[in-house]
Amino acid sequence: MAFRFEPILAEGIAQVSYFICDESAGCAAVIDPRPDADIYLQKARQYGVTITHVFETHIHADFMSGACELVSRCNGSAKVFVSVEGDATYDFAHEAVREGDEFEFGQVKMMAKHTPGHTPEHLSYLLYESHKEDPWGIVTGDSLFVDSLGRPDLLGDEKTDELTQALFNTMREVFCKLRDEVIVYPCHAAGSACGPDIGDRMNTTIGYEKKHNPFMQMETFEEFKKAIQDSAPPVPTHYPKMKKLNAKGPETFGHTPPVRSLNVEEFEKEMKNPDTIIIDTRDMLAFGGGHIEGSLNIGQRPILSVWAGWLIETDAPLLLVLPEDKDLERVVTLLWRTGHTNFKGYLAGNMRSWQESGKQIKKLTQLSVHELSANNGQYQPLDVRKDKEWQNGYIPDARHIFLGELSDKISTLNKKQKFAVYCASGYRASIAASLLQKNGFQNVNSIPGSFKAWKAADLSIENKTENQKKK
Repeated sequence: MAFRFEPILAEGIAQVSYFICDESAGCAAVIDPRPDADIYLQKARQYGVTITHVFETHIHADFMSGACELVSRCNGSAKVFVSVEGDATYDFAHEAVREGDEFEFGQVKMMAKHTPGHTPEHLSYLLYESHKEDPWGIVTGDSLFVDSLGRPDLLGDEKTDELTQALFNTMREVFCKLRDEVIVYPCHAAGSACGPDIGDRMNTTIGYEKKHNPFMQMETFEEFKKAIQDSAPPVPTHYPKMKKLNAKGPETFGHTPPVRSLNVEEFEKEMKNPDTIIIDTRDMLAFGGGHIEGSLNIGQRPILSVWAGWLIETDAPLLLVLPEDKDLERVVTLLWRTGHTNFKGYLAGNMRSWQESGKQIKKLTQLSVHELSANNGQYQPLDVRKDKEWQNGYIPDARHIFLGELSDKISTLNKKQKFAVYCASGYRASIAASLLQKNGFQNVNSIPGSFKAWKAADLSIENKTENQKKK
């Protein structure tokens, strides 16, 4: 019999939840669950325990909370425990948690610590061995990350200064005063936009962060405020919507959201709704070879969750084109994580059935880096990477529009130009190129391999900082 404390990473959204149990006590808790909750029930069965508590560190903005979904699947054994600090309110059944509340699970005790800044209600959970005074760990939610801190700007400009001050106070008065050996378990890993430049490791220690995390070394609020403002990444468009949905309480399903199988005629009928979005989740080369006109190419990698969140309204009716029909559950799960559940169906038999029915097929030209270089001046390179990536070097004469902002800035582009769209490796380039096609751009080319291929071919790179070309 043993105590278990296990992190569970949801790739793509880079979100980390925690499963806590003591086999000898027969009980378990989950902190910050994702909506595809089977993994927690599988853990409970594996260890022979019952999930009794489901905790939320705060009202999440970046992904759909799975707290209500998990509790519904526990069939009465578990309750949701949420912070009511900062006057937080919820529209679903819950147990209120405040600063200092304690919970025991066999050998481990959890104590709630109010750590506002990322949000007003934010809680962290100190972890203790039962009957010992000093904590051995802390679950920090979105307040303290590896090499980073949670961002304070997600509630709008009118709240940012107040939350920045609260985050500074939390950092100085809570985290900096913990013992160096305390282990830090954050809610996000590298790749999340909930904090600037989150480190690659899944956990850290207070001592390591005091020594290496720049935000924990700042002693004046003005220095801290400037650093937080200067380093903040763009706010993904789905964050405000997710926060409202998670406070209201997401719809629960008891399983993966259902999606109908549609034949070609049924699929065409659903396409007639002008609000419907077709998501083609195949590889960029397969999409380029032939796709249904108007489709967005968001390949079925884990990062699909994030880009669907950025580019597609959470309540938009969705049609899916899959690499294979067996990929349905995987794709639906990834979309579910960022709140997309309005599925109208998927194309049974995938693109093969569409082709064999004699339907129109649209192509997206795939242009190699060698062809782009050899035809310099004929194409307008369009870089859709993040600002930091762009600043570290780009294809000469490229124009830069971050993919997350492309929909808003698409009217600034000339539809008569020939565009060669690139990113780091080609995944985002194909999303962007398909978005341009969907909006009536006819001369669009996607660059497989993108900037990685350009560098590997030893082609000329321009650097904004140096303002010169270099080999």
